[in-house]
Amino acid sequence: MSEDRSVLTRAAREPDEELRYGDHADQVIDYWHAKEYRPLVVFVHGGFWRPEYDRKHARPLGEALSDLGWPVLSLEYRREPGDPDASTSDVRAAIESLPDLVDVHAGYVLVGHSAGGQLALWVASTLNPVRLRGVVALAPVADLQMADRLGLDKGAVQDFIGDGVRNDLDPVHLPAAIAPISIIHGTADIRVPLTITESYFTEHPTARLHRVEGAGHYDLIDPQSPHWHELTTELTRLTG
Repeated sequence: MSEDRSVLTRAAREPDEELRYGDHADQVIDYWHAKEYRPLVVFVHGGFWRPEYDRKHARPLGEALSDLGWPVLSLEYRREPGDPDASTSDVRAAIESLPDLVDVHAGYVLVGHSAGGQLALWVASTLNPVRLRGVVALAPVADLQMADRLGLDKGAVQDFIGDGVRNDLDPVHLPAAIAPISIIHGTADIRVPLTITESYFTEHPTARLHRVEGAGHYDLIDPQSPHWHELTTELTRLTG
């Protein structure tokens, strides 16, 4: 059994701007404008924190959401095996730099997919950013210890954290966020099994959990998928 990965290499419109929040090559943000004045969508891409997966695979999502009226910021961050603090410090820096880079008065929704979902949930639990309206985690790696036991992506968790356990980065072990948390996860996901999200939900029952029947891992970020509306519906609810 395999999943449709075509969205990862599909051509899409280039972002309208590239913003910088630091001097490193990966400390950049793709920015798609929108004709409407609406809350921002700030997206954190996945890829099991591996260097070979960058923000470019999220460009179909950025283009599609922009066409629907949301301004979109897609964050890049360092993905250095064995140095998870490089990733978290970059995401923190990017979030903290937003008021200096764009108009955030209408607020924003933080969206993360897969490993980006772990980072988005970490942000919500540890930073509590001003203007954050909510978090939408798409098939997140929300329980690092369980993901490690399951050996996801040939040991991705240990490759990410180095060795051992990092409960300070593990959403299931972090305190409940102040901001509303919504998790969308497909029942047919073979990359990040639904049981990982269910473990998070057991510890954080105030989150909203949407189980999407028949959806795979990449369907949730694919504008051509019949399950795409799960994301846009939740964004509409959070942004008004």
